[in-house]
Amino acid sequence: MTRETVNDTLNKMFSLENKVILMTGAAGEIGSEIAKCYANLGAKVVIADFNETAMEAVKGEIREAGGECLTLKLNLPDEESIDSVVSATLEKYGRIDVLANIAGINKRTLMTDGSEETFDRIIGVNLKGAYLISIKVAKEMINLNETLPEDKKVRLSIMNVASYNSVMMLGGNSVYGMSKSGVAAMTRSQAIEWAKYGFRSNALTPGHISTRLTSQLWDDPYYSKYMLDRIAMARPGYPSDMLGMAVLIASDASAYMSGQLCIVDGGCLAGGHGGRG
Repeated sequence: MTRETVNDTLNKMFSLENKVILMTGAAGEIGSEIAKCYANLGAKVVIADFNETAMEAVKGEIREAGGECLTLKLNLPDEESIDSVVSATLEKYGRIDVLANIAGINKRTLMTDGSEETFDRIIGVNLKGAYLISIKVAKEMINLNETLPEDKKVRLSIMNVASYNSVMMLGGNSVYGMSKSGVAAMTRSQAIEWAKYGFRSNALTPGHISTRLTSQLWDDPYYSKYMLDRIAMARPGYPSDMLGMAVLIASDASAYMSGQLCIVDGGCLAGGHGGRG
């Protein structure tokens, strides 16, 4: 088999060329790495985030590398803001092939120190926001498909971002875990209800990833040891470790995969390393 044949096969399976990918939270550490990867594979990337400065920086990197990127201000879970972002994306590109719900926030606190404000804010961004924008995009693509011939219909792929905390928990992470458990349930519901439209939904599910959001844990001697002792590969994950699975979910290579928690955790949920003997 020649190199050209291999490349042609991989391109056919994993290419994102001309796919329109709307990404929430893509100005963050994980989201920006995925956005740049998608653009490098030929996607038209739309970054929707509240951090305009960070968005412009990511757009600059993408365009410098020859990619295509549009940035839009988004305030989750505000429905007016969601409608504006989706409408602007459709006005620019006419369709949305992939929705990547990456936006997420956290505030680590014990449940007994929690507040209604903290609960509403975390659930609002992580779960309600993803719920509302998914519905908006799905409805728009259902309506669009009614006007398109079969070979031109949008086969929407939704990539939600769940978490290790969708399955297991760390102390002081209760509301975040609730939101991500909800994301896992939402993913399954989307997969079941929207399959009849040719849509798929899967959840990229990171393990213990080293980012600014998790620095409080990794900088803590107790929690960092706790996590490393339970990761089979005995190291943190990094945003770049998410790219392969993110591409799989967005591409046609996963055409028969839906409703799955796609776990990328260095073997943590498998049971840890079990000793080094």
